[in-house]
Amino acid sequence: MTSSAGVRQSEHASSGQHWKWSFVAAMASYIDAGSIVAGSVALSVWVRAYGLTDSTVGLLGALSSNAISAGVGALVGGYICDRYGRKKIYAYDLLLYMFGTLWLIFAFDTWMLFVGYILVGLAVGADIPASWSLITEFSPARKRGKLGGLSQVLWSLGPIVTLALGLALQPLGMLGMRLLFASLFVAALITWWMRHGIGESARWEQETTDTGPVKWGAALRPLLTGKGLRLSLMLIGMYGIWNLFAGTNGFYTPYLLKAFGSQSDAASVGLQCLYFLLVAVFTVLVFMPFNDRFNRRLMLALSTVIQAGGMLLLAVLPLNFGTALGYIVAIGIGGGFGAQHFFQIWSGELFPTKLRSTAQGLMFAVVRIGLGFWSFFVPIITATGFQTLAYILTAFIVVSGVIGVIWGPKTEGLTLEEIEQEQGWAR
Repeated sequence: MTSSAGVRQSEHASSGQHWKWSFVAAMASYIDAGSIVAGSVALSVWVRAYGLTDSTVGLLGALSSNAISAGVGALVGGYICDRYGRKKIYAYDLLLYMFGTLWLIFAFDTWMLFVGYILVGLAVGADIPASWSLITEFSPARKRGKLGGLSQVLWSLGPIVTLALGLALQPLGMLGMRLLFASLFVAALITWWMRHGIGESARWEQETTDTGPVKWGAALRPLLTGKGLRLSLMLIGMYGIWNLFAGTNGFYTPYLLKAFGSQSDAASVGLQCLYFLLVAVFTVLVFMPFNDRFNRRLMLALSTVIQAGGMLLLAVLPLNFGTALGYIVAIGIGGGFGAQHFFQIWSGELFPTKLRSTAQGLMFAVVRIGLGFWSFFVPIITATGFQTLAYILTAFIVVSGVIGVIWGPKTEGLTLEEIEQEQGWAR
């Protein structure tokens, strides 16, 4: 069981220091979500400029930072974090992200969009397990959920800023979209500079001192057998199935609302912006103050009911502005304390330090790659009628919630060492 002066110092650092560390780590969520939503804003412009077919749109969504490329990046990056340290990823991944955004900024043909989004996806995928593991490992037990919630606030803030810029820049057409991705380049550059002051995880340092660095086979084996496999399947089921709904919403909503609801670009982007604002607000008002103290499964159940109800509005009512607004309000409120929040918390808590990032990377990879394959079929399904897609997405929300409510762990307020012992990982 990990125990050291460094761990104690990290846990008992000042509240301001914890928030600073969390903010810098959580910027991974800002640039990840920002890159996804920037693509959703630019999609209609790219379709017109490059004559993209439904199949090409689906393939771009599948390979983008919303899906497969991020999954591959998480799988590799998660292992690097456990093998060489959480900070190792911080030294290089945002350089790759910035290089990828340059391809999107200066794209003049379809193939350049694919190159740019694959590079961006690899970078943000690698960053997620590093950032989530750092936040988990230096947070006090009774503030771990609250500090982790900052990642979800920034996951929403990235799209809000990106969407607001997109709305302002839309009259400029392709130039506006280039400037939109340039803003993400600047955000990544600032984050990369700020991260030079972040130290290594004391828990990871102590673990590698005690047992040596973990090797690839030794990291994967316990995750693919026994309790590791059961925990992984539960979390992948809960988050992965919900993410099929969320990923479709995040990348395609403005495009779909315009195509099937006769909404203007400004109205569809504005509704998307409202959604992320509501997620951020209810993360701050509900998730952050209560998830370390109250039953997390009940919170997840409430979120599931609210989001499923919102999704059903699109299935049973005409797709007009009023319906879209009701949908956005419901999924935004429910999204403030839903599956993604609990996946971040539980995926960090339920695995020991030597496997934490590898586990998160593996699960994130399965989820994002699964979303990639699903994304390829979304335009094809919507071509047969949007109502069919709405019913399918409602089912995804319900199934995800049932998995989390039945099998979600009761870990609120426990230290990582207590959870490790309770789960049977302790040496």
